[in-house]
Amino acid sequence: MTNIFVFGSNRAGRHGRGAARWAFRNRGAILGQGEGLQGESYALPTKDEDLNVLTLDQIKEHADRFLKFAEDHPDLTFELTPVGCGLAGYSHGQIAPLFSTAGPNIILPDEFRAVLGD
Repeated sequence: MTNIFVFGSNRAGRHGRGAARWAFRNRGAILGQGEGLQGESYALPTKDEDLNVLTLDQIKEHADRFLKFAEDHPDLTFELTPVGCGLAGYSHGQIAPLFSTAGPNIILPDEFRAVLGD
């Protein structure tokens, strides 16, 4: 099974800092692609094209798309980072519930698992 590194991104696909930079350097993230599968990574936007933080409702839309993508690709394992909790500034308690319906092929970060009681 292929492991896919899921990182917080911006809609412009500027993978210059944090986990996005690591994904660009190590897992095939593509500059200019702000969302979706790329190499052995998946970009999940938490900021807009101008690097402004998205609202929780906007992040939820992207999280829902990711959860559906993961459901449609049971052959892949997704290693979710604590998206939205670094450069975007949200707490684990605010973001973790967006992933409460994660399927068995999504590995949640310990910080989210603690919030969700897993």
